[in-house]
Amino acid sequence: MEKQSKAKYYPAAIILYLTYFIHGIGCAILGQQAIKEVLVGQWGYSDIAANIGIVTTVSAALGLGRLITLPFSGPISDKFGRKVCTIIGVVTYAMFFAGIALSPNWQVAYAAAILGGVANSFLDCGVIPETVEIMAPRTGLATMGTKLFVALGQKALPFVVGFIAASEGLEMSRSHTVLYTLAVAIIIIGVIIFFVPSVSGGKTESGKKTSFIENIKSAHFSVESFALIIIGFTCTATFQLWLNCAQTFAKDVAGVADPSRMQSLYSTGTIVAIIVTAIFTMKIKSVRFLVVYPGVSLAALIMVYVSKSETMCMAGAFLLGFFAAGGVLQLATATVNDLFPKFKGTITSIIMIASSLSNYTILTAAGKMSASGVMMMNIVITAIGVVLALFVNVRYGTLLKNADTE
Repeated sequence: MEKQSKAKYYPAAIILYLTYFIHGIGCAILGQQAIKEVLVGQWGYSDIAANIGIVTTVSAALGLGRLITLPFSGPISDKFGRKVCTIIGVVTYAMFFAGIALSPNWQVAYAAAILGGVANSFLDCGVIPETVEIMAPRTGLATMGTKLFVALGQKALPFVVGFIAASEGLEMSRSHTVLYTLAVAIIIIGVIIFFVPSVSGGKTESGKKTSFIENIKSAHFSVESFALIIIGFTCTATFQLWLNCAQTFAKDVAGVADPSRMQSLYSTGTIVAIIVTAIFTMKIKSVRFLVVYPGVSLAALIMVYVSKSETMCMAGAFLLGFFAAGGVLQLATATVNDLFPKFKGTITSIIMIASSLSNYTILTAAGKMSASGVMMMNIVITAIGVVLALFVNVRYGTLLKNADTE
C-alpha cells in the first residue's frame, strides 16, 4: 500500500494510541507510594509501612495476566483482526480499574490486576501490529508511538495523584472517582475505535488462518532470535523494578522526603527519549539502541545504589525514564517484527510473553525483598541484557538477510 493511500488511516492510529495513554496511567498507578499506602489501608492492614510490599505483589499480577493471555491474543489478532483484539483489551482494562477501586482485600485486587494484564496483552497484539502496518516501513517509529502515549499518561499521573490528595493524605472516595473515570474514558475510546477504519483484515500475509503453535513451527528461530526475546525480559525488568520499587528505595534508603517527584522526572525523561529516539530511528537501525540505552541504564542504577543520595535518586529517575523506559521494549519488538514479517501478531505475542514473564516473576520476587536487594537485582538483570544486545548487534546483518531470503 502506498504512503498516500495509508494517510487516511493516520487519524485511526492516533485513536489507537489513546488507549496507551490510559494504559500509561494504569501500569504506573500501583507504583506510586501514596497510592500504595491508600490501598494497603483499604485492604485492612493497620501497619501500612510493614505491608507496603503487598501492592508490588499485586502489580506482578499484571504480568501474570499478560502471560496467560499472550499465546491467544496474538493469533486472535492475526485471525480475526486487530480491531477485535483491541476492543477486548479496552473492555478488560475498564474491568481492571473498577476492580481495583472496589477491592476489599489484596486477593480481589490481584484478580483485577490479572484482568489488567489480559487487557495489556490484547492491546499490544492489536494496536502495535495495526500501527506498524499503517506506518510501514517505519516500524520503529510506529512502536515508539505507543511508548509516547504511555509516557504522556505517566506524566499526567502526578497531577491525577495531586487531584485526589487531601491535606492529610488521600481521600478514598476521590481516589475511586479517578479509577472510575479512567474506566469510562477507555470505554469511550473503544467505542470510537469500533467505528474507525482498519488498514488490515488481520490475517497473515499468506491469507491463511494459522494457530500460535503453527506459526511458531513455521518461523525459523536462531540463537540470536532467542537472545532478542530474552532482551524483552531483561529490559522490562529494568523499568518495571524502577517504576514499582524506586520510590520505596528513595524513601527508606536514601531518605527522600517526597519520592513522588521521581515520577515526574521519570516520565519527562521518557517523553524526551521518545522524541529523540523517533528522530534517530529514521537513520539508525532500532537494534543499535538495544545496547546503548540499557548500558546507560546500568550505569545509572549503579550510581543510585552506590550513592544512596536524593540527588542521584532524582537524576536516576530521569535517566531510567530516558534510557530504560524510553522505548527499549518497543524497539526490540520492532526488531523482531523485521525478522519475522509474516507473523507480526504472533512474534509480538512471543516477545510480550517474555516481557510478561519478567513482570510477574521479578515483581513477585521484589515484593519479598528489601529495597536495596531489589536495586541490586535490577543491576544484575540489566547487565545481562547489555551482554545479549551486544551479541545480537554483531549478528544482526546476517539475521536480516536470512529473513529477506525466507
